[in-house]
Amino acid sequence: MTMPNQERRSDRARAAILAAALDLCREQGLARTTMEEIAKKAQVGKQTIYRWWPSKAAVLLEAVNELAGRATDFPDTGDLYADLHTQMTGVATLLSSPRLVPYLSLIGAAQDDPDVLRSFLDAIILPRIRAAAERLRQAQKQGQLREDVDVDDVIELLYGPFYYRALIRTRPVTLAQVDEVLRLALSGVEPR
Repeated sequence: MTMPNQERRSDRARAAILAAALDLCREQGLARTTMEEIAKKAQVGKQTIYRWWPSKAAVLLEAVNELAGRATDFPDTGDLYADLHTQMTGVATLLSSPRLVPYLSLIGAAQDDPDVLRSFLDAIILPRIRAAAERLRQAQKQGQLREDVDVDDVIELLYGPFYYRALIRTRPVTLAQVDEVLRLALSGVEPR
């Protein structure tokens, strides 16, 4: 799945399409949302959407990525705990927000569609994993994180609990969870 040509779009139409896709997915889920409904709600022609995106999942992917914006960026203040707390609070806030229900729908769609999975990984997940890995490697160089730990394992340790709660719905994702996850995870990976 390729991303649309950004230069050919009307900003108003683009914003309306992205908003319509998010609204419809929140209301009825990705499976029941159609390109026709997105076009009608956005007050654009269906051909306009297909000219810019190959599927409803591609529209939603861009909408979710834009909605998440910079909330999940990694600061680098030199204090690993503070930086992780800031970034993970952004993640927890997004995952607990009804506005991001479409994100969870995309995760579900990615399980059955290799094109959605590849686009989802390329646009949303992998850039954020790379940023987290870079910050953790910096912490290793600064002596704030053991040099012998695999940063990919640390990332899974830190973020897995949020996705578990968001997807399995055993308990809600909360901001208090950030403190508890950091306390438990960092006690195992900090220098001895």
